[in-house]
Amino acid sequence: MIDNRNINYAASIVLGFMMLFFCCKIIAQGSLKNEIVIAKDLNWSERMALSIMKRDPKAWQIDNNEKPKWDYKLGLVMTSFEKLYHKTNNPVYGDYIKEYGETVINPSGEILNYKLEDYNIDNINAGKMLFDLHKRTKDNRYLTAMQTLRKQLETHPRTSSGGFWHKKIYPYQMWLDGLYMGTPFYAHYTLDFDGGKDFNDIAKQFEEIHLHTIDKKTGLLFHAWDESKQMPWANKETGTSPNFWSRSIGWYMMALVDVLDYMPKDHPKRKELIQFLNEISIAVAKYQDPSGLWYQVTDAGSKEGNYLEASGSEMFVYAFAKGANKGYLPKKYKDLAVKGFEGITKKLIRVDPDGEIHITQVCASAGLGGNPYRDGSFDYYIKEKIKVDNSHGLGPFILAALELEK
Repeated sequence: MIDNRNINYAASIVLGFMMLFFCCKIIAQGSLKNEIVIAKDLNWSERMALSIMKRDPKAWQIDNNEKPKWDYKLGLVMTSFEKLYHKTNNPVYGDYIKEYGETVINPSGEILNYKLEDYNIDNINAGKMLFDLHKRTKDNRYLTAMQTLRKQLETHPRTSSGGFWHKKIYPYQMWLDGLYMGTPFYAHYTLDFDGGKDFNDIAKQFEEIHLHTIDKKTGLLFHAWDESKQMPWANKETGTSPNFWSRSIGWYMMALVDVLDYMPKDHPKRKELIQFLNEISIAVAKYQDPSGLWYQVTDAGSKEGNYLEASGSEMFVYAFAKGANKGYLPKKYKDLAVKGFEGITKKLIRVDPDGEIHITQVCASAGLGGNPYRDGSFDYYIKEKIKVDNSHGLGPFILAALELEK
């Protein structure tokens, strides 16, 4: 006769072992992020990358996102990880990108939360990581996704003179931000798949934004231009927004140095883009603070409320350093980049006892129009949220560090 007490006792033992196993597994998974050791003698680029991975084991978790999404800011961080991966050959960085790619692009090549008909130029930026992912994995989901993004550019609405609108919901508007969001992907795609046929159109984007947003007095570029001159923020004579925002100028400068990676050396528009880079670099250098940093509102200095902002400073450092490294800019800009990066690490980087690093004083976001309405005033820019470890400040930090580590 079977004793039920013995069976129950045995079952409880087995159940106990199973519960212990699953508890240990959960604890182990939870401690994975704590296994990352960030040595203080590592280069700044790796210290930041490892700090990001320690806080956010999955790339989509950056910025405290609660679920995966296709996002220009995450694309910016993935671009920096790709550069770091190619420098170090450490698969940890490559796998971080790959896991994100597999999460936001399904096996059929469909992009998570992407709608072509939104005609949002921001949605192009994360596509830059797809070239390398396709090359590394031979997975055609990435090729399909690239083709989808290129298709958007074919029908993306434009100004009457040929410039891409920033978004469908912002008709007739070009923003400096949009140059970085669209043109480096466009340049890489036309080089790899279209025989370089679109470089004139790519140069056209820079020509239009330069023509319509440049301020002849300072040499700086206003954040945006409304061709229709109908937006309340737009100057009724020129269509420009009223202020200079450092990060927007940084987007423009990063777009220039990155597009030049793909434009053939004998292309007739190449010299023009290098000239644009030199002109904006001269203007931006005038506003570098003695600390090495730049202010949120570029030309307003220490006016009450203005502050030394991380992401714009990092973008300027990256563009100066890369421009000098590539020979587009005079060597003195490398020195200005070094000064800027020292300012970032001394004044804006916070280091935890365990070596984890954080970037402070990052403007969370800024734009024009929309709901609630953003008027582009000085008060608007200085009152936008300031965050720690916002993605806008993470990717450019790594990119700037890598250029200065060359």
